[in-house]
Amino acid sequence: MNVFRILGDVSHLLAMILLLLKIWRSKCCTGISGKSQILFALVFTTRYLDLFTNFVSLYNTVMKVIFLLCAYLTVYMIYGKFRKTFDSENDTFRLEFLLVPITGLSFLENYSFTPLEILWTFSIYLESVAILPQLFMISKTGEAETITTHYLFFLGLYRALYLANWIWRYHTENFYDQIAVVSGVVQTIFYCDFFYLYVTKVLKGKKLSLPMPV
Repeated sequence: MNVFRILGDVSHLLAMILLLLKIWRSKCCTGISGKSQILFALVFTTRYLDLFTNFVSLYNTVMKVIFLLCAYLTVYMIYGKFRKTFDSENDTFRLEFLLVPITGLSFLENYSFTPLEILWTFSIYLESVAILPQLFMISKTGEAETITTHYLFFLGLYRALYLANWIWRYHTENFYDQIAVVSGVVQTIFYCDFFYLYVTKVLKGKKLSLPMPV
């Protein structure tokens, strides 16, 4: 395992912890897309079905369990414990616009036509677009809280570090996973505009604001 993957995992975990702490401390989930969190929970569920059948390493197993727990705990806080603070009026992205084509693509483009492989492929495709409901919600409300932008930054940083991980593995191990790399590139592109706004506004103490959708 190389340093880019470790840093990517740490960044990913930090993003999830920041979001959980934000909800727990404020006892409020305003500004957070519950739909994006449902998609991320679905990503981890379909990707880690091999948790009980394929042992890679203790590190790998522990990280899988932590990601699953954090994902479902976040969903519970949004739709359960703090559901009265959930801004459902602005969390209106149509999930079927993502789930239907991704499901079809998972059956058409995969490495092996088996249930586990199709579900793993589905999780890779879904992760690349799972943040869209959150970005749509921010554009609809016109702004985002600072802690939410920190969460998005570390989530985007995780994807960027994983791209570096794949480049490193290609040159050192001659390893190339086309599905994961292409999906990762697509996901990173979604964060590019946000990264610019994060550096030019949030890091300078300004509140992140996005243009309202037409």
